[in-house]
Amino acid sequence: MVKLRSIPSDDERQMRGDALEKAIKEDKANGMIPIFFADSFNFNPHKWMLVNFDCSLMWIRDSSQLVEAFNVDPLYLKHNHQHSIPDYRHWQIPLGRRFRSLKLWFVIRLYGIKGLQDHIRKQVALAKEFSNLVSTDKNFEIVEEVKMGLVCFKLKGDNKVNEQLLENINKDGRIHIVPAMVKDVYVLRFAICATQTSVKDVQFAWTVIHQLATELGQK
Repeated sequence: MVKLRSIPSDDERQMRGDALEKAIKEDKANGMIPIFFADSFNFNPHKWMLVNFDCSLMWIRDSSQLVEAFNVDPLYLKHNHQHSIPDYRHWQIPLGRRFRSLKLWFVIRLYGIKGLQDHIRKQVALAKEFSNLVSTDKNFEIVEEVKMGLVCFKLKGDNKVNEQLLENINKDGRIHIVPAMVKDVYVLRFAICATQTSVKDVQFAWTVIHQLATELGQK
């Protein structure tokens, strides 16, 4: 059994290298072998790179470790080109895999690097637009700095009132958002992720949120 350990974040909810280093040293001192994933990086292009679901990319510093873990080499699967090209049946549990890289290739060919960059920058700007709208209302507050396409915000007040606001928003049905707990504080998460999201959509969402928050305050 692998025991997971949480690394404490700083005041901006970010993990710092010194905190990770301290935890590793403590584990070693207690006779444990720390396992962490600094040698790999994974992200999902279907979330922000205009690729249809599903598509995940993973970079590995040393692929031999992955191959050794999943190696499947019975006689009936041997072939004449072993070890001359990457054999991806050794990179995962299933023997076969869908050709997801092809659809990623088509998207990159269609949009180009600049097209993808422009798309991401547009959505980050839309998140900033929503953040600015929230900041104009003295009854709301932004919980974390807006750096990408996600805005974490809340009504000023306790967790209960924000839970009720979220319930009212999703029950209303015009928009849908999800919550999170940030150091025991209940927050609402507004994510810019749809391909065709526009400024008009962001303004509409804020109008709905503001209207339902006003109605909640009048009760």
